[in-house]
Amino acid sequence: MNNRFLSMLGLAKRAGALIIGTDLVTKALPSGKVRLVMYAGNASANTEKKITDKCKFYTTKCVKLTYNGDEIAHAIGKLSLVSVIGISDENFSKELISLISNETR
Repeated sequence: MNNRFLSMLGLAKRAGALIIGTDLVTKALPSGKVRLVMYAGNASANTEKKITDKCKFYTTKCVKLTYNGDEIAHAIGKLSLVSVIGISDENFSKELISLISNETR
């Protein structure tokens, strides 16, 4: 895995700064613990709407990734598809946003 973004996701997981899964992320949003929400490019339309609506309501930054759920799962050491992840650490969220913006250039 040479991609810096995916490597940073793995590091965030090891640091305990990752919330994994649609249900866990939506439950954590009201508490204000989630700094950034990201969802896979191949997430279902229902998942995308649910997450974007919740993020708008709780004014949390939300980003659609170009990576699919399998790539995200592999990066964080999960065996099953991961469509939604939340970042609870401010520094990790800033770094990941920076890496995303550098990839789109």
